[in-house]
Amino acid sequence: MPPSGITLTTHGDILRLEEIAQLVKAGIRVGIKRLRLTGGEPLLRKNVATLVSLLKGIPGIEEVSMTTNGLLLENLAHPLKAAGLDRINISLDTLRPDRYRYITRWGDWEKTWRGIEAALEAGLHPVKLNVVVLRGFNDDEILDFARLTLDNPLHVRFIELMPLGEALAMESCFMSAEEVRAVITQAYALEPDHGVTTRGPAVNFRIPGAEGTLGFISALSQHFCQRCNRLRLTADGKLRPCLFSDLEIDVKGPLRSGASEEELAALFAQAIALKPQGHHLKKMDGVKRAQALKRAMHQIGG
Repeated sequence: MPPSGITLTTHGDILRLEEIAQLVKAGIRVGIKRLRLTGGEPLLRKNVATLVSLLKGIPGIEEVSMTTNGLLLENLAHPLKAAGLDRINISLDTLRPDRYRYITRWGDWEKTWRGIEAALEAGLHPVKLNVVVLRGFNDDEILDFARLTLDNPLHVRFIELMPLGEALAMESCFMSAEEVRAVITQAYALEPDHGVTTRGPAVNFRIPGAEGTLGFISALSQHFCQRCNRLRLTADGKLRPCLFSDLEIDVKGPLRSGASEEELAALFAQAIALKPQGHHLKKMDGVKRAQALKRAMHQIGG
């Protein structure tokens, strides 16, 4: 997040819950079966449990999951589970409260941890923790995160830094997924794991006998664009075929102008056809990366 804060979007500019459901029904026509609510921060959305229930009740939707910072999860984990949420990912880059405050600019680590415990208690399995490792900042916690899986049914996923936007200043701290895994294998043997529910890019392992698993997502060092099957629907009604491209297709305008479900489905099909073969972040210099996205990651739910 930028130090200056963010510019809020007006209520009228964002999709209403019913509009999100209408667009999901159009997406089902082109093969969409699974949904993930992300951000910004999805738990800030008013009536988010109602949205989960609405989406889970649409015929053809097999799964609704969520990625959150967890700060509001303590009181919402059980209502979300009751509404039909299947599983949850929680962003947690450190296990140290002082570092957490620094990273989030104000967050309360203990509150987030209580949210994680509430998610486990509510049965939002698998509960996954997303960890971005930065060399010289939190790489001394890699084994601490790995040890969490020994006695807890947590699935820790180490994610490579994407050097875009605010994160561009931290590019020198980049640590590849392979380097992170090497740190762990110096202390623990790892065996491949195929049991955890995952339809994403993570390659999963388990410390023998551990309750949880370890996943590695190498979006930069070994990109998986050729396997990417995701579209992003922004809060203000744009379809993005690729996270790392500013190409967007407006679906809110046609929806509010009375477009039929079939016409909206055609826009989804157009977005799928426009998915690129791969991103080119490794080939870009710092200037080009700084200019790569008009929307920051916190605006599009990276």
